[in-house]
Amino acid sequence: MTAAVAISRRRGAEKVMPWLQSYGVYLAIVVLLLGNLIFTPAFFATGNLRTQLIQVVPVLLVALGMAIVIGTGGIDLSVGAVMALAAAVIPLYIGYGPVVAVGFALAAGLLVGAANGAMVALVGVQAIVATLSLMVAGRGIALLVSGEKLTSIEDPGLLRLGQGSIAGIPVPVLIAAVLAVGVFVLVNTTTFGKQLAAVGGNRTAARLAGLPVRRVLFTVYVVSAVLAAVAGVISTARLGASVPSTLGNLIELSAITAVVIGGTPLTGGRVRVLGTIAGALLLQLITATLVMHDVPDAYAQLTQAAIILIAVFLQRGRAR
Repeated sequence: MTAAVAISRRRGAEKVMPWLQSYGVYLAIVVLLLGNLIFTPAFFATGNLRTQLIQVVPVLLVALGMAIVIGTGGIDLSVGAVMALAAAVIPLYIGYGPVVAVGFALAAGLLVGAANGAMVALVGVQAIVATLSLMVAGRGIALLVSGEKLTSIEDPGLLRLGQGSIAGIPVPVLIAAVLAVGVFVLVNTTTFGKQLAAVGGNRTAARLAGLPVRRVLFTVYVVSAVLAAVAGVISTARLGASVPSTLGNLIELSAITAVVIGGTPLTGGRVRVLGTIAGALLLQLITATLVMHDVPDAYAQLTQAAIILIAVFLQRGRAR
């Protein structure tokens, strides 16, 4: 009888864990919103909600790129450095207009992504090693380019990207929404998305099946870096200043957390874009809740660490 009960409980756990891993992030958002509705009345003020949506944009953009990289079984630790590099490039070309400045900032991100992709896809360097080297080098280049100083940005066209609104909706939110839809379509409706999942599921089998494994790997790192560069441009425009020394610090950890709690397995083979969006929103809501209750930022970091451990535990249980 005891053995039967144990087997029944185990089967019940096996059914619950996959559900939590796939949909737990949405449940957590609902619970957190309900908690704030009761204990933080000012949380649902229009101004506060608008601020939270704007603040989550950089993490969301970086997380979208991180999700497709993790979907191939890789990792990208250079995204924060790409944001800093994009910010450092903008003052150099802002005199030629915002379009030129943004173009060069995105080009800088593209070059970093191409370097990451070449090392991983062509040379065969492990992703964590390749992107770690670019994380250090990229931040160093950004500091050299900027002279390790803050530079004010006064171009109204560029500032509009971070501070403007269209029909009452903040421009950064609109940009993030468009790019999120683009990534969703890329992952879920295109041949490239199917190839990405195949490469992440079993790279050797994908290669033997004749899939363009190297091209897929190269592309995901380029897309990840370009999205990080967009996040750097928006953050710079929102601040009204280029601050390469601090911009993007530790954002790769927040992005990885959003991807993991959103249901994308670290082992690759699947990308949950909607889950990643929900994961980024959950992290922002947690931070905002703690701030509004005057809880020190250190507790927000501890909470994030606990979330990662729980998400990895659920993934481990599902793998078993």
